[in-house]
Amino acid sequence: MLKFLLKRKDPDRLISDSEVPERRMKRSLSAFDLTALGVGATIGAGIFALTGTAAAGQGSGAGGTFIDTPVLNLILQGLTGGAPELGRQGAGPAIVISFLVAALACAFAAICYAELASMIPVSGSAYTYAYATLGEIIAWIIGWDLILEYAVGNIAVATSWSGYFVEFVYNITGIRFPLWLVADIKTASAKLAEGGGGLQMFSSTHLPVFLGHHVALNIPAFAVVAALTGLLIYGIKESATANTVAVIAKVAIVIFFIAFGAYYVRPANWIPFAPNGFLGVMGGAAIVFFAFIGFDAVSTTAEEARNPQRDMPIGMIASLAVTTLLYIGVSMVLTGMLRWSQLNDAAPVAKALREVGGARWAQAFVSAGALAGMTSVLLVFQLGQPRIFMAMARDGLLPQYFAKVHPTFRTPHVTTFWTGVFVAVPALFIDIGSAAELTNIGTLFAFILVCAGVIALRRIDRQRPRPFKTPLVPLVPSIGIILCIVLMFSLPLLTWMRFYGWLRIGLMIYLGFGIMKSVMITGEAARLEARMISAATAARLGLFAVLVDVSIVVLIWALHPDFFHTAEFILFGGILLVSDAVHAWIAVSRRAAPKRESTK
Repeated sequence: MLKFLLKRKDPDRLISDSEVPERRMKRSLSAFDLTALGVGATIGAGIFALTGTAAAGQGSGAGGTFIDTPVLNLILQGLTGGAPELGRQGAGPAIVISFLVAALACAFAAICYAELASMIPVSGSAYTYAYATLGEIIAWIIGWDLILEYAVGNIAVATSWSGYFVEFVYNITGIRFPLWLVADIKTASAKLAEGGGGLQMFSSTHLPVFLGHHVALNIPAFAVVAALTGLLIYGIKESATANTVAVIAKVAIVIFFIAFGAYYVRPANWIPFAPNGFLGVMGGAAIVFFAFIGFDAVSTTAEEARNPQRDMPIGMIASLAVTTLLYIGVSMVLTGMLRWSQLNDAAPVAKALREVGGARWAQAFVSAGALAGMTSVLLVFQLGQPRIFMAMARDGLLPQYFAKVHPTFRTPHVTTFWTGVFVAVPALFIDIGSAAELTNIGTLFAFILVCAGVIALRRIDRQRPRPFKTPLVPLVPSIGIILCIVLMFSLPLLTWMRFYGWLRIGLMIYLGFGIMKSVMITGEAARLEARMISAATAARLGLFAVLVDVSIVVLIWALHPDFFHTAEFILFGGILLVSDAVHAWIAVSRRAAPKRESTK
C-alpha cells in the first residue's frame, strides 16, 4: 500500500507533459525578470506591516493564553520548570537577528529549490519536485499546503494593501471613504472602539445594519485582486513588466526610508538589544519569515523562462540576497527611530515617521512604497497559485478543467480566474488576523519537503544531469530542514491546530478524488487497486486521526478550556468531525464496490 501511495512521476515525463502544444506556455522571462519577480513577491506586507509586531510582541503577559504561545516556548519552559510566559514575546531591536535567522533558513531552502528547478523546469514549485522525488501523496499534501502560502497569504496582503491605499489617498488628495466600504467588519469595529484621530480619514463611521448585523466590506481589497487577475490572464510578459516597475519603485522607497530615517535614529532605543532573549528572537523570526515568502514563487514560472536551467537559480538566490540586505537596514533604522515596545502597529514604518515628526510628504512617499510593494506581492502570488493548480490538474489530482491554457494569451486562464475569486471574495470580509502565521507554517513545511527531496533524488537518480548542484548534500539540506522545524515550533499552538485542520481537509479530497483520477493509474486492474488502497488508507488514517483528535481536545481542555466556547473551535471541531465521517464513508463504500461488481 505504501509503495502505491508513494509512486513517483519521472522528471522526463513531467517535462514532456508540459510541452504538449495545447498546454505549452510562452517562454519570455529573463534572469532579470525572474529576479524582479522574486524581489516583487518578497518585499511587501512582511516588511511594511509585520516588522512592528515581531519587534514588540503580541498578547504577552496577562493578555496571553496557552493557545497564543509559541510551541517552542511551552517546550523550553516545561523542561526548565519555570512559570510559562504566555503569548508571543517581542524580539526588540534584536529583530535584526530574527531577520538573519529567517534568511538563513530561506537560503538553505533556496539552494535546494535551485537544484530541483534547474533539473525539472516545470510549473508547480514544491508540488512538482515532491512528485518527482517523494511520491504522489506527499506531492498532494504539498500542493494543498502551498495554497496557504499563495492564496491565503494573498488575502492578508490584499487586506493590508487596502489600509495603506486609504491612508495614501487621504494624505495626497484629502479624499475620504466611508469606513464600511474600505474595511472588514472586525477591523471596522476595532477602529471604532479605538477612536481617536485615525477616524478622520473616513467620511463616515456609521456601519449599516442588515438582518440585525452590522455590515462592512473591504472594496479596495476586492478591487485590486480583481484587477491583477485580469492582468495575469492577459499575459505573463505584461505582468512581469508591471511587476518590474513596481519593484523599482518600492526598492527606491525602501532605500529612501533607510537614508531618511537614519537622521532620526537614537542609539538609546537599541538598549536592551534583546529584551526577551532567545525566545523573543525566535518568535520574531517565525513572524518575519513571512517577509521572505515569495522568492520560491520564481520556481512556478519555470515553463515561461527563456533559459530555466541557468536563470531559475539566479532568480531565486539573487532575490533572496537583495531582500535580506534591505530588511536588515529597515529593521535597524525602525527600532532606532522608535522604542521597540511602541511598534506593535499595522503600519509601523508610517507610525515611526509620524512619531518623530517626519515631513508629511515623506509619510506619503513611504505609503506609496508600501502600496507598490504589496501590489507586486499580490501580482506574483496570484501568478504562482494558478500554475500550481494547473500542474495538479495535469496529473489528474484535480479535474482536467483546471489544466486549460488560453489559446491566445497562453496563460492558465481558468485557474487564474478561480484563484482570483478565491482570494478576492474572502478579502471583502476577512481581517489580516493570523493569516501570516498560517501562511508561514504552510510554507515552512513545503521548504522541509523540498530539502528532503534533494536528498532523496541524489539517491534515487544520481546520474541525472544537474545544471545547478546543491553543495555538501546531505549536510546543506539537513541544516535547512532543522532550521525550518525550529521556526515551525516558534509559531503558536493555535496555528498548529489550524494547519492540522487544513491538512485533514486536503487528505479527505485526495482520498475521495485524486487517488482515483491520477494519471499514474492506467488500466482497470490499477484502478481497482487504487480503490482498495484508498479504502484501506482512509480506514487507517481515520482511526489514527480519531486518536489525534481526542488528544487535541484533551490538551485544549487542560490548557485553555475557554477556547471551547469560541467560533474558531466550533469550526475546527466541525472540520474534524466531517473529515472523520468522510474517511469512514470512503473506507466502507470502496471496499463494498468491488464485491458488488464481482457478483454481477
